[in-house]
Amino acid sequence: MALDQSFVGRTYPPTAAYEVGREKIREFADSLGDANPVYTDPEAARDLGYPDVIAPPTFIFTITFKAAGKQVVEDPQLGLDYSRVVHGDQRFEYTRPVRAGDRLKVTSIIDSIKSLAGNDILSVRGEVHDESGDHVATSFTTLVARAADAQVEESR
Repeated sequence: MALDQSFVGRTYPPTAAYEVGREKIREFADSLGDANPVYTDPEAARDLGYPDVIAPPTFIFTITFKAAGKQVVEDPQLGLDYSRVVHGDQRFEYTRPVRAGDRLKVTSIIDSIKSLAGNDILSVRGEVHDESGDHVATSFTTLVARAADAQVEESR
């Protein structure tokens, strides 16, 4: 069953603040195999004009996807069957890098819902702001809810 188009534009409340820690940034950079010292060495970060270490660009996914999962995916009114969901696409736009010490909140917005060959394609935008309300980044996530086999056959 196709997702309800009336959910396009739905904005969920901002999440509780997530405090970005140096150790979380280091662990994330290590998991990527990225040895850039700006992610682990405060002095190296300051030499480049940052007040503390910064996070790799994809770090923001850790909080934006969690927000989308808790709010959008688990929204019972939306009716998304997560057992059929695959991650279709991801991109980020930054106003500034994420820094250790940031306290970030995410506001999730459903940008679009499309149906294609029985599949639902859901685009969710995560607007990330710091505790002073300044924009830090925007995450664009595309989720594809695969059609049940019977739905695929009917759409052919």
